[in-house]
Amino acid sequence: MNTARVDPDRLLATFYDLVRIDSPSGEEGALREYLKARLEDMGLATWVDAKGNLLGTLPGRGEPFLLNAHMDGVQPCRGIKPAMRDGVIYSDGSTILGADDRGGIAVILESLACLARGGPAHCAVELAFTVQEEVGLLGAKGLDLSLVRARQGIVLHSHGPAGGIIVATPYHDHLNAAIIGKAAHAGVAPEKGLSAIAVAAEAIARMNLGRIDPETTANIGVIHGGTARNIVPERVELQGEARSRDEAKLERQTEQMVDALTQAAARAGAKVELDVERAYLGYELRPDDALVQKITGAMKRLGIEPRLEATGGGSDANIFHEHGIKVANLSVGYEDVHTTNEHVALSELVKCAQVLVEVLAGSR
Repeated sequence: MNTARVDPDRLLATFYDLVRIDSPSGEEGALREYLKARLEDMGLATWVDAKGNLLGTLPGRGEPFLLNAHMDGVQPCRGIKPAMRDGVIYSDGSTILGADDRGGIAVILESLACLARGGPAHCAVELAFTVQEEVGLLGAKGLDLSLVRARQGIVLHSHGPAGGIIVATPYHDHLNAAIIGKAAHAGVAPEKGLSAIAVAAEAIARMNLGRIDPETTANIGVIHGGTARNIVPERVELQGEARSRDEAKLERQTEQMVDALTQAAARAGAKVELDVERAYLGYELRPDDALVQKITGAMKRLGIEPRLEATGGGSDANIFHEHGIKVANLSVGYEDVHTTNEHVALSELVKCAQVLVEVLAGSR
């Protein structure tokens, strides 16, 4: 085990600084400038790509190792006021806390503080702090990966106690549809109209939605349609998704949702416009994979029991895998993300930072 020591007080102060900087998706500039200054003060070289992602390098031995977290948060995320109760950090209840993913950023900054400028020998490190993760992994998708030499690394972006390692994630499809019927006066001549909402309702009723099986989920999340209560609605738009850790299952699920829409439209004589997009690819890491072994070995040396977990969510990790960079997504300790009850125990942030230091500087 290496001798670098994580400083809980410094880590807490950093986390407080981070969550107090407003950083909704698309407005990460102030946080990026704060991080750039912190990294350069520790001796790292930094630059910003065309998408607004912040990248950095810390020289070290051997092949570089990538560290990633995202800078944006979901609403309500302006004016966050963090406070600790019994070792657990919360907001004041009017906003999210922002531990997703400022917790991951704080852990990375603390690990670098332990290693930079006179710390123990460590591998070379590359950083990618991304923008607009919460609105479709847009920062990672727009990242100029020619600037990244690392072929493996860690993403700090999962809930749950320290020790969690995401080793299986889903493939994910976006489904956007528009059903076009015919407008008419609902009280005078409804028979002359064709309700796009009624067609959509029939289609949705025929879809397999929710938990399909342990690996597969589907949802219709947004519906927009109609112009007035007394007009037969001519157009309705739907936004949905399907996910599965089995690509063949995802394709069948998406096809079933598309068929429900096209068949309902055909029966009613309506038109349907469809757009299906693969949002990202899934990935799977084996327990005997060298990266997994490296991380689990570090955890065990620290007395932390590793947990190899599958998830139904995606992250920047999916995009890195798609481009040949093998990463593992680690839990950072936060809970109830995307809610005003979001919270994280300082002790979990400390454990996560210890794991990261051990991976970067520990015995192999």
